[in-house]
Order: sequence, then structure tokens, then C-alpha cells
Amino acid sequence: MIEQALEVRLGSLATRVGERLQAFGFMLATAESCTGGWVAKVVTDIAGSSAWFDRGFVTYSNAAKQDMLGVRAETLDTHGAVSAAVVREMVLGALQRSRSQLAVAISGIAGPGGGSADKPVGTVWMAWGRIGQEPVVRCLPIAGDREQVRARAVQAALEGVLELLQSHG
Repeated sequence: MIEQALEVRLGSLATRVGERLQAFGFMLATAESCTGGWVAKVVTDIAGSSAWFDRGFVTYSNAAKQDMLGVRAETLDTHGAVSAAVVREMVLGALQRSRSQLAVAISGIAGPGGGSADKPVGTVWMAWGRIGQEPVVRCLPIAGDREQVRARAVQAALEGVLELLQSHG
């Protein structure tokens, strides 16, 4: 069960994201894999979020990443689903397939299994993108159990959206 303090922090972050998006007249889209739509859930917990949240793509499987976001099979084969190249294509696909000016994409290994020497459990790749700009891509090693990795990824995703909005003005 998610700790109450983190739940409050996520709600506060989502509220700030919404206020900033509305101030610019922007809409947000999410493209989520390991978080399973949790970012979209947190932002839609905010009353009135339809004014600034357009849609969320939950693309847990590679086929969904390809079908819904246009991630290329070659990218998945070459780099794997948990990679800079894939989240970059996910965020660009979310922007192209929505009415949003800003998007966030997440793919990671939440555990407890699925990790490797190159990509251990807790490896999370994220990308944030704005229409007309090159996406920002980061790898975040996140310690903890499955729930903690996913919750902290949601927090980092929202913090990254705020950073991108702050760079806008």
C-alpha cells in the first residue's frame, strides 16, 4: 500500500502541474508502461483536470507501444523496451497521437523480477516532450520494492513535467 505522505505529495505535484499547464493553455498526455497508468490516475484525481489533461496511453506490451504510439520494432529489438530510444519514441508518439502540447513517457523494470546485469530492477527511463522541441530523456535508478519503484517513478514524471513547464517561462 502506498504511504499516505507520498500520496499527498503526488496529489500536490499533480495540482501544481495542472495549474502550470492551465496558465500556458497546454494539455498533457501520458505514455506509461511500468507505471500502468498511475500518472494519468494521479492527474485525473484532480477535479477539473479535463481542462489540462488530454489522454493517457498505457502501453505495457511491446505490441501496444508499436500500435498505440508508433514505437518502431527495430528500436525495441535493438535497445529493448526499457531504454532511452524507446521512451523518446513513446513521448513523440504521445504528442503525435493526442491534442497535447506536452507529454511524458515512462518505461522501467519495477520488479521483483525482470532485471538483468545491464538493466537491474529499479531502472526507469523517462522522457518529457513539448511540441516543436527535442525530448528530454533521463534514466533514473530507483531503489525499493515494486510499489516504491512505481510510485517514485510517478513522482519523478510529475516533477519533470514541472521542470519542462518552468523552462517555458
